[in-house]
Amino acid sequence: MLDVLFEDGSLLVINKPSGVSVLDDRTGAPCLLPELKATYSRPRLVHRLDKGTSGILLVALDRHTQRNLSRAFNARAVRKHYVAAVCGHLPSGRTLTIDLPLRQGRKSRYRVAGLREEIRPTRQGWTIDAEGGHASTTSVRVIARGQKRTLVAVQPITGRSHQIRVHLSWIGHAVVGDHLYGAPASNEQAHTRLALHCRRVFAPGYGTFSAAVPEGVFSALR
Repeated sequence: MLDVLFEDGSLLVINKPSGVSVLDDRTGAPCLLPELKATYSRPRLVHRLDKGTSGILLVALDRHTQRNLSRAFNARAVRKHYVAAVCGHLPSGRTLTIDLPLRQGRKSRYRVAGLREEIRPTRQGWTIDAEGGHASTTSVRVIARGQKRTLVAVQPITGRSHQIRVHLSWIGHAVVGDHLYGAPASNEQAHTRLALHCRRVFAPGYGTFSAAVPEGVFSALR
């Protein structure tokens, strides 16, 4: 059952659950696209969320909206805001910037275009002197601290694949429950889901849409 947050005939906004892929994956598990096609005549995807990530997903219901939203995403005019639970404690009291270029690695993974030990922490965040890769910037701000983890607000300024997860992992604060870029079998990172949720999206010309942070993210804070 689709969790519909907004629908007006041209745009559909749904709250995607964690653990459900938007498209078919190798596991053969149910995904969202067949359900979208069964309910709407021509749903058009304009962006995606990772399988483990929950939250706001925009779906165009006509070609005009698809074109407008695709242009907005390409121009970085769409603003997406996430909440994540991460391992360890980040500096609090200010917004920090993770400015680390990314490139594609092996087996559909992404990595920083440089060596981990070359990443430099600064008062403003994290940076690296590296050649190549695609410029990638993420802002992060502490919301709350648990005993061993931190709840953070995250905004990807650029929109690279897996950007948030790669950036947080490479600065030493992997998203709790991240099987791809962390070690979720460890006590430090183990959780029932990927603790990453897209809570708010602003799409120019269409509005701002919000989805409450699920308990599965809050419960990752300890």
